[in-house]
Amino acid sequence: MAKLAKPTAGLHSTIFTAQEPHAMASVCFYFQLHQPRRLRRYSVFDADAQYFDTPRNSHIVRKVANKCYLPATKLLLKLVRKHEGDFRVGFSMTGCVMEQLKLHAPEVLDLFRELVDTGCCEFLAETYHHSLAFHYSTGEFDQQVDMHTRMIEDLFGQTPAVFRNTELIYNNSLAARVVQMGRFTGILAEGVDASLDGRTPNHLYTPPDHPQLPLLLKNYRMSDDIAFRFSNRDWGEWPLTAEKYADWIAKACEEGDTVNLFMDYETFGEHQWQETGIFDFLAALPAKVLSHGVGFHTPSESIEAYEPIGSYDVTQMTSWADTERDLSAWIGNAMQSSALQELYRLEESIKAVGDPALLSDWRTLTTSDHFYYMCTKYFSDGDVHKYFNPYESPYDSYINFMNVLDHLRTRMGAGTSA
Repeated sequence: MAKLAKPTAGLHSTIFTAQEPHAMASVCFYFQLHQPRRLRRYSVFDADAQYFDTPRNSHIVRKVANKCYLPATKLLLKLVRKHEGDFRVGFSMTGCVMEQLKLHAPEVLDLFRELVDTGCCEFLAETYHHSLAFHYSTGEFDQQVDMHTRMIEDLFGQTPAVFRNTELIYNNSLAARVVQMGRFTGILAEGVDASLDGRTPNHLYTPPDHPQLPLLLKNYRMSDDIAFRFSNRDWGEWPLTAEKYADWIAKACEEGDTVNLFMDYETFGEHQWQETGIFDFLAALPAKVLSHGVGFHTPSESIEAYEPIGSYDVTQMTSWADTERDLSAWIGNAMQSSALQELYRLEESIKAVGDPALLSDWRTLTTSDHFYYMCTKYFSDGDVHKYFNPYESPYDSYINFMNVLDHLRTRMGAGTSA
């Protein structure tokens, strides 16, 4: 069985040994934690190398910590202990958010260390800066994955074994690159209907040319019932109770092995406020699921427990974003394409300068949120693209980003971090 942690039990810790793989169906809960370092307002006349809005970023991280990260993680710890390890979860935590939590909310990291010490929490690998690097530079992609792995090892004592790309961005080429890296046992991806071709996402699959690399596919319908529809009073299934949802899970397990419920961690308390009953729902859910004879696995445990049943062929890039489930939220218009191309065009020259501060700033600009804010698809509808968005319009975002990039280019030419 894969070892999920190096347990270091504290005074009040109880270590639950990893479950042995078994054939019973299970739920795989996976949560994404990410907060970008947002840029401050930066004019064309600005000459300050401090690009990031630290007061605003600190405020947002503290706000989300108080509404989500702290209460949700305390609840998960309680549930793991209550169910003596039968409830288990997986996480990705980007380098961007880990850096900010260390500065502004270190108690969140302490809680996650307690969760890791139970042996019931697995951390996944991804790009450090939650970037689109694979799409533009495989060399930078590899380096960011390495950076992220080292950070997880340093903070939590785990070496990630399963990979999850930014926003579940995936295709066959990404799978080939992950295989080439030689250290990952599986990948998370979106269960896209077109690629499933009528099949259920509730099984393991493999890329067509790499049968040794299992894929865990998100059941987006059931995931979105929690992440997006939970508080929607116009939804025909509202209110969603733990008992009702556990019944749905049991039914889904009749046609599969693993129901993969992947969502932003901010679902709990931030996207779905405490007043909606989301924490009460989560608190009651494990017992209801377990009562159906359905278990819980971390991603690695799911990969060990079940055999893939077929090939999942994805030639075009897919993601978990929007109804299109593609990359159009980040590269869907000319502004986004221009900004990304100009950014990655600087990579070789930035790295040649050899200035750590300059390289760090460039890498922070690769965070995908900067380009998400430039999305024009649904801006007038006030949808999710405005969530914690510091800009009045996508055009405002583009101009601000390009002003910062111009100054970065000036610093690069001068060979200095100032």
